[in-house]
Amino acid sequence: MIRFGPSGNSDSFYEQGFKSSSQMPAWLASKGLNAYEYSCTKGVKVGEATAREIGQQAQNNNIFVSIHAPYYINMSSEEEDKRENSKRYIMETLQVAKWMGAKRIVVHTGSTSKLGREKSLELAIQILKETLQMSDAAGFGDISICPEVLGKHNQLGTLEEIMEMCKIDERLIPTIDFGHVHARGLGILNSQEDFETVIDFIENSIGKERTKNIHCHFSRIEFSKGGEKKHWNFSDKEFGPEFKHLAPVLVNRKMEPVIICESRGMMAEDAAEMKEIYYGILENQNLF
Repeated sequence: MIRFGPSGNSDSFYEQGFKSSSQMPAWLASKGLNAYEYSCTKGVKVGEATAREIGQQAQNNNIFVSIHAPYYINMSSEEEDKRENSKRYIMETLQVAKWMGAKRIVVHTGSTSKLGREKSLELAIQILKETLQMSDAAGFGDISICPEVLGKHNQLGTLEEIMEMCKIDERLIPTIDFGHVHARGLGILNSQEDFETVIDFIENSIGKERTKNIHCHFSRIEFSKGGEKKHWNFSDKEFGPEFKHLAPVLVNRKMEPVIICESRGMMAEDAAEMKEIYYGILENQNLF
């Protein structure tokens, strides 16, 4: 089943008087959404009781939960203590995922540093392997780690680099942030064919079955020569990419990804718009 939902809580959630993330699953379900990415990007600060309550509410409302691990993870750092800390941050996120019943955590892989891309990738892969071993030993082996395609040129996380990481273990699921792909390529996703090219590359790297269930981030994005600059909303038409170019690819290939919207302040509303576009294509093709 394909799923749509937001990263974090929309401005409208708070404007309507809601305060706690444990209220999000029911709020999302009322909007016809069925996924939610809880944010630990500034640190893993949620306690066990709150995490379990969010998880229970998600289960009650058929919401698929993922968690975004801290931004400051850097598996490719030249400094060993930073690499070790990165493993710890991922393990802390996995613990919260276990409490919450989340089946995926999204992870930033790091920067290319002074070591160059090749050496940085080697380091990240080694840390990822060690983290997987630690995860299994701690009983978190049923939770997928999802390395993310990143949007800035100085970050480790091109589409090619993320595919190399995901080849080390079949349980790894790539997070394909199409806004980041677009920004990194300085505006390369402008047609259905452009999205086909990206999906073809993923299929050729990790196979059709794993590609079918990838984790996705989507939003319009502003970029400069260094890559990603700022996330925008679907109403900000001067920025790409357009979900209407990706939706037919998902339909035609019978893909069932989790699609998380990272629009600025309007992520739930834009997630609902993506769902509408997708099911509109299904109806037009008499597939729904």
